[in-house]
Amino acid sequence: MRLISTTFYRLLFSILAMMILSCNGLEVLATAPSGRTLVVYYSFTGNVRSIVNTLDEKINADVVEIQPAEEGLDYAANNYAIGSSLIAAIRNNPNDASSYPAIKDAGVDVEGYDNIIIATPLWWSQMAAPMQTFLFHNGHKMSDKNIALIVSSASSGIGGVVSDAKRLIPNGNFLEPNLWIKSSQVSNASSMTSQWLEQIIFPTITNDDTISVKVGDNTFYAILEDNATAQAFKELCPLTINMSELNGNEKYHYLDTTLPTHASCPGTINAGDIMLYGSSCVVVFYKTFTTTYSYTKIGHIVDSSQSLPQALGDGDVTVSFGHDETAISTIRVDEMSDNIYYTIDGRVVTNPGPGIYIHKGKKIKL
Repeated sequence: MRLISTTFYRLLFSILAMMILSCNGLEVLATAPSGRTLVVYYSFTGNVRSIVNTLDEKINADVVEIQPAEEGLDYAANNYAIGSSLIAAIRNNPNDASSYPAIKDAGVDVEGYDNIIIATPLWWSQMAAPMQTFLFHNGHKMSDKNIALIVSSASSGIGGVVSDAKRLIPNGNFLEPNLWIKSSQVSNASSMTSQWLEQIIFPTITNDDTISVKVGDNTFYAILEDNATAQAFKELCPLTINMSELNGNEKYHYLDTTLPTHASCPGTINAGDIMLYGSSCVVVFYKTFTTTYSYTKIGHIVDSSQSLPQALGDGDVTVSFGHDETAISTIRVDEMSDNIYYTIDGRVVTNPGPGIYIHKGKKIKL
């Protein structure tokens, strides 16, 4: 198992919104999924991994990658001979465990989650074989859980993948619509996943697990890790520090105090990551790259890939970390309209774009 995110949020999700539709005096209520969320994915070409990385910035979830037991197989070699034979074996006898290729132990108990997002590529009009293996062995544990499906393909429709998911998870509560991202659309995955989360009314609420990050006139929001380091750092806020430039990809500052550590090598640093190096050096990364250094993760600045580098600039910079508070203290019931949103500083917006807003008394991220 490879954990892309070690975020283990223990707070239950708040309800994102309650859509009230009037029909002959009756109220029809649609509520958002709540509880713990797992994202489980398989990626051969890397497209699904890229999609999941953007998704992981938007929701509080544990993320697990499914990996074949036999490493180094080239499923695309010889006109996809290996991959096609695996799919054929499943098609011929879908109820036999021996028809499914072996995978590494995912090390996750799906019964501990309420919402499960499955992200997979399409192979020959079907769900990729390694993901089918995982669901064959775990689908019966997903009864009555909220199931959401993300599929990547070159151009083929995803109907076969959806059918595989419903066959392998016969009693799942499937959320609609499914998200289909073609290979040519992966660069647009961030906006596509945001729109999809809104369509399935999935919680992207930020509450006690966020802090504000201000750089000049720019305000960002960071989702904190569920660990002692993040908690200790939040207790230092509000905190304004001068951060020094290093390597063209990070800003750093040595605190006057030490924080708890549980360092490990993440392998990949993502733009927006807030890390602790050693026990006192706070680092904000504004580019994505691979690393061999060890850090303790504090959190991640959301939607930061484009605007954060410009805000931080190429030299030393002053950064303020603060408690995530808004300019709105109370909202009257008659102000809680379906189409009225408030910005963090209290301005009314009727047609909001992507960002963090107050809507119906809740802080949400669109």
